[in-house]
Formats: sequence, structure tokens, C-alpha cells
Amino acid sequence: MAISTGQPLSRRAALRSIWVGIALIMSIAAGGCAPQIDDPAPRIIVSGASGQIGGRVVEELLARGVQPADLILVSRTPEGLERYADLGASTRFGDFLQPESLETAYEGGDRMLLISLNSNNINPRVPEQRVELQQIAIDAAIEAGVEHIVYTSIVDADNSVSPIAVWHRATEAALRESGVTWTVLRNQWYADGLVTQAARMVADRRVVVLPEDRGTAFVTREDCAVAAAVALMMPGHENRVYEITGPAVIRMRDVASIASEISGIEIEVVDAGPEDEVREPQPSGTTLTTDFRDITGEPGTTARDLLEANRDVLIEARGGENR
Repeated sequence: MAISTGQPLSRRAALRSIWVGIALIMSIAAGGCAPQIDDPAPRIIVSGASGQIGGRVVEELLARGVQPADLILVSRTPEGLERYADLGASTRFGDFLQPESLETAYEGGDRMLLISLNSNNINPRVPEQRVELQQIAIDAAIEAGVEHIVYTSIVDADNSVSPIAVWHRATEAALRESGVTWTVLRNQWYADGLVTQAARMVADRRVVVLPEDRGTAFVTREDCAVAAAVALMMPGHENRVYEITGPAVIRMRDVASIASEISGIEIEVVDAGPEDEVREPQPSGTTLTTDFRDITGEPGTTARDLLEANRDVLIEARGGENR
């Protein structure tokens, strides 16, 4: 059953409020004082809080009622997190390439978001280092007392032929063997790049697509952050794997159609021949699930929603009206 997070309070906070009310009524009826209830909220670590996903997760956690004092935000550049420090969050230096920094950075946390490394975080000549460094982070978190780890993986990691899938599979296996509870969020290809692609289609008035494009259920980074925030805050996701996808499969020709409607520019869609170069990225795989909706209670952002929200970018891409 999907868990709705429409209210700002977490389930823990809601249940605690109900119990406080019951205890108060019982105490008044007995002529006494309400008992003291000691049920502190978990402290949540966001490792990589300065990144594109990490920063969005922090904002989601705060919007959903997590108190800044219950946040431990770890980054290689914690100086960029001063706004959260001013609110009362703990901001700390932590660098996977400096393993000795991690246990101290994670100290005092109960639940942690481990955002997978990318080629910008490590030496691209030794990408296999990703597995080793993520294992170091898991070990450091356990040593620091973290009880639950949420990890961002790749969509359909069990079957994916992507070169990076093998590294994600290794980290998922490490979590299963770690002794702590875990949640794996296998994020589909990000939809955010569709805005740039759509703007290019508008500017060119033309796009070359693969005739056999089966489409992709692109998901926005914002939706991935929502899923991560829910998994960090709410019980019931222990030792579960979720395929986080958008709500529908969309092809590049569909993107062109939506961009044409929004911009008012007719975009010619050309099926690629053997001699044609396809400029737009064509992610493979049609994995589509309702996991995002099931765990968040929210419908998810469609490609049309995303492009409508960036209407100004597409309008600007039209250029001169007489072009």
C-alpha cells in the first residue's frame, strides 16, 4: 500500500502526537500529570548534501517537517551549506577519497542517504574505485552507529548491460551483507536533460530520432529526492528495492511533439537512416513501475509537466519570429 506523505509530519511524529494526546487525557482523568515521553526523532545523514540530488533531498526533508537539528549534512565543500548551518543543521566535511574523515562525519546519525558516486567524484581512469569507496563509506557509517542506509542505484540493476551497473550491483550486495537495514532506490534515467534537448529541437526546427526508439520512463531529480526523503523518514522500507521511474514511457518523438505544442514551432521529426547521426541521447530500457507512487502517494512528474514548467526556455529557443 502506498504511503502518503502529503502532510508535513512524519508517521513517527504523527503517532507520537496521538500518543501524547491519549496520555494527557488519561493523566487528567486520573488527576495526575502527563507522563514524559522520550521518543527522539532519528538524526538523518545526507552524504553528498551539496550535490544535485543531495541538495534536493535536504530541501524535501525540511519541507516534510524534519527539524534542522536532526540533519547531519556531509560534503566535500561544507562551506556551501552555511544556510542550513544557520538553521541549526550540523554541516561536516567528509570525502570518500579521505576515508579517515567519514566516521567522524557520520557520527551521531541514525539513518543515512548514500548517493552513488559518479565520474566527477573519482578518478575516471579507475572507475572501479567506485565500489571500493562506497564500501568504505558503508563501513564508516556502521562504525559510527548508523542503523539504516538508503542507497541510490541504477534502474534495473540486476539486468542492465550498462557498464556502471556492475558497480551498483556490488554495492547493493555489500549493503545486503552489512548487517544494517537498507533501502535501494534504483533511479531511472533523469528527465531533467529533456529540457535542453527540447530547446535544441525548437531551435533546429528538426530532430532525427531512431525508428526503433522504445522510449524511457524518465524521472526528474526532484522526484528521486522525494523518494529518498520518504525512505529516510518513514518506516516500512527496510530491506526493500524500488525501481524509481517516471509515470510514463516517452520517446524522443513525443518530446518533439510536446515541445512543438508549447513553443508554437513546428518540429520536423525524421527517422534516422544508416547515414544519419542521432544527436539526442537515446537511453535504452523501458522499465516502468509504480514504485514512486506506491511509496510516496504522489503521481510523479510527467515529461509534459517538466517541459511546461520550463516553457520560458522553449519560447526563448524560438529565436527571431521571422527565422
